[in-house]
Parts: sequence; structure tokens; C-alpha cells
Amino acid sequence: MMRHTPAAILAAFAVGIALAAFAQKAPPPPQLEPLPEAPPPPPEIAGDPELEPQVTIVRRENETIEEFRVNGRLTMVKVTPRHGRPYYLVADGASGGFVRRDSLDSGLRIPLWVLFSF
Repeated sequence: MMRHTPAAILAAFAVGIALAAFAQKAPPPPQLEPLPEAPPPPPEIAGDPELEPQVTIVRRENETIEEFRVNGRLTMVKVTPRHGRPYYLVADGASGGFVRRDSLDSGLRIPLWVLFSF
């Protein structure tokens, strides 16, 4: 013989009320106006071919060099040795020289703090 506890009876009663509340149909919405037609998309903007980088690839016995030029000005050089990791020489606007970088990652990191965890 099962004994019904007051908590079980209360839980069954609460579930019954919740099911009855969801079973009721919502009233239909009032008559809505149709949406206006969407405007046409903007015209496509063609890129300036002068701003596209021109890439020159030079293959040597021990390395591959890729030179990137914009408007005829050398902006970056990627050197890929036959054995090893590639590195980049990026134009430094202030001095007019080149700065060596192991990657094109700027190193900027956005702080991500956990405020709440559930």
C-alpha cells in the first residue's frame, strides 16, 4: 500500500493547474496591416583595383619570398624557408624600414571575464 505524502499531492495538483493553463487557447490577434515591400538592395560597390595588393612570388632553392605591393609601394614581404616557420617583414610607416614579425597577429587581446556562472 502506497502512502501519499502531502508534498506529492501538492505537486500533482500544481502540475494539473499548469496543464490546464496551457490548454486554454489565446485569443486571436487583431487584424494586422501587411508590411510594406522591402526597398531594393543598394548597388554593388566595385573595389578599386589600385588598392588591391599585387603579389610577386620568387622561388629560390631554400625559400619562397612573396612581395606584396599596393600602388607600386612594397608594404609586406612573407618569407617561407624550406625548413622552418614563415616570417613576415612589414613596412614601418614611421621609419620607412621593415619590422620582422613571426605572425600577422597584432597581439591585441580582448579581456574576457566570467561575471556569473550557473
